[in-house]
Amino acid sequence: MTPRLLLAPVPALPGRLTRRSLLALAACAGAAPLRGLAAPATAAQVLTLLQSSSWIADGSIGAHRVVYVFTDPNCPYCNKFWAEARPWVQAGKVQLRHVIVGILTPESPGKAAALLSAPNPAVALAAYEGGQVEATAQALASGHPHPLSNQGLQALAVVPAALAARLEANARLMQALGLQATPAVVWRDEAGELQARTGVTPRTLNEAMGPR
Repeated sequence: MTPRLLLAPVPALPGRLTRRSLLALAACAGAAPLRGLAAPATAAQVLTLLQSSSWIADGSIGAHRVVYVFTDPNCPYCNKFWAEARPWVQAGKVQLRHVIVGILTPESPGKAAALLSAPNPAVALAAYEGGQVEATAQALASGHPHPLSNQGLQALAVVPAALAARLEANARLMQALGLQATPAVVWRDEAGELQARTGVTPRTLNEAMGPR
């Protein structure tokens, strides 16, 4: 069973990013062609958009590799990826940048907004994801995955307009890049080429994170 089978697709959003809007937002002459992404843009343009999105850092700022991961706080496979990435993150080799979206369940936007608005989003994310690992592993092993619990994170009952706009922008970017489920990862490989995958298999994990 692959992650993408259980997770909701990105909903259709107004103002979907197009080639023209990608070019307008992140024009970069002479950039390398983009590979592995549906959007007709260059790698440099996509990286500019990712860098300006609403993300939470997970790992050292001096890490050799940066991996962007579209993360829904109710996604069990996002939690599995978070746990599996710990050896690289804790060794200082990879910094994950969690581009937070709220697309999986009705409660997802409130949880996503709670993470982005926390006094220290990185600490809040680490505590929340870390507290879910054991239960998530058991649920996946049983063949009955389910959204994460509320342990360690109180969803906002009302999402302020500014936070809602940030979450919508992240979802639009995810959709524009042709990434249809969470987790979805985007990274620059050793050859400098931009890669992207929806769902994280063991092979994708090792490709995205690089050498241990």
